[in-house]
Amino acid sequence: LLRSSQPLTGPNRRRCREDEKLLGTILDEGERGFIIDTRSAQAAKQARMSGGGTEPKSSYPQWRRLHRALDRGRQLQESFIRLVEACSDPSLSMDRWLARLDSSRWLGHVKAALSTACLAAQCLDREDSKVLVHGAEGTDTTLLVTALAQLILDPSCRTLEGFQGLLQREWIEAGHPFHLRCARSASSHARGKQEAPLFLLFLDCVWQLSRQFPFSLEFGEQLLLTLFDNAYASAFGTFLCNNEKERSVLCKVKESTHSLWAWLNQPEEKHKYLNPLYSHNPLVIWPSVEPQSIQLWQGLFLRWIRPSQHLDEAWAEIQKLVQGN
Repeated sequence: LLRSSQPLTGPNRRRCREDEKLLGTILDEGERGFIIDTRSAQAAKQARMSGGGTEPKSSYPQWRRLHRALDRGRQLQESFIRLVEACSDPSLSMDRWLARLDSSRWLGHVKAALSTACLAAQCLDREDSKVLVHGAEGTDTTLLVTALAQLILDPSCRTLEGFQGLLQREWIEAGHPFHLRCARSASSHARGKQEAPLFLLFLDCVWQLSRQFPFSLEFGEQLLLTLFDNAYASAFGTFLCNNEKERSVLCKVKESTHSLWAWLNQPEEKHKYLNPLYSHNPLVIWPSVEPQSIQLWQGLFLRWIRPSQHLDEAWAEIQKLVQGN
């Protein structure tokens, strides 16, 4: 499973023979691979008109290109804002609430992300093929797809330690620009040019997996909520800056801040984030992406409206029962 942040052409639409050679060496003779492009075919065509985009199919004869458009910028941010506004209005009637939820299109974004991740996972698991996930910049939707595909396929990524490693590798070290994407409060009405809740969308997709497979993830909802909070406002340096250069050279993050992972892994903290129902599952977990299967993450979007006391008490009782047995 590979990801690409660069167009497969050189400037002025010249052939990029280095890319052709690189992708050619990945596949054995007669082997085929898949390029999953997270842009629409129309967006790729427009990029090609300005000197970017993708090479003609003839330059990559062993690769099959699949377009699966995922929103990543203003459209995603606007969708999130509409959802927050709907969730913050307690006066809505049932019909009005359902209409506002539908018009936000947030659950559609969740479905699209999971569907594309499943496609990548199927190419790897069932077709036994190499997969290259390609996007506009390689730091947003590509990371969303590759991280989710690994959760679906790899049981080690579903442990608390493995999930932290996945986030560190696929989001932080791969260069997701947290500072730009999470610049303001998640509920802010400001429309910053670079803001977009890609990481929140990923966490929502992980929550969907945890709901459909309640025994297969070692961590619970509380970890996902903590990660969401720390992505936007944190006492730790883990999600600071936009890339590794900024973190290591400009801001000296490791030297001047504490790691969120070190805090979470303290024994007195760690137990808060574990799933008491967890049982190691060595199998691939294929989520349902039917509309009826995708649900609103109430624990996040309704957390300040709906009291969670009874749910917290029920969860604590489950922990006691499991420990007692």
